[in-house]
Amino acid sequence: MANAGKWLMFAGALLVAAGAVLRLSGGKGWLGWLGRLPGDLRIETKGGGFYFPLTTCLLLSALLSLLLALWRRIQG
Repeated sequence: MANAGKWLMFAGALLVAAGAVLRLSGGKGWLGWLGRLPGDLRIETKGGGFYFPLTTCLLLSALLSLLLALWRRIQG
């Protein structure tokens, strides 16, 4: 439990780095497909709109689960 603070700081730094990469890419380049996959829901009306990246969320969840499973296997 003593390492919980270190893990939270590492996770925060990782999120900041990922956010910076996404922000600086501006939706162009190799990350341009992120959020625009088939199955991402977009509903637009005159009064506004709704967007939910369903397929992107599922893909990122599966990728993160795979990475965490590999991490656990490496750690023993």
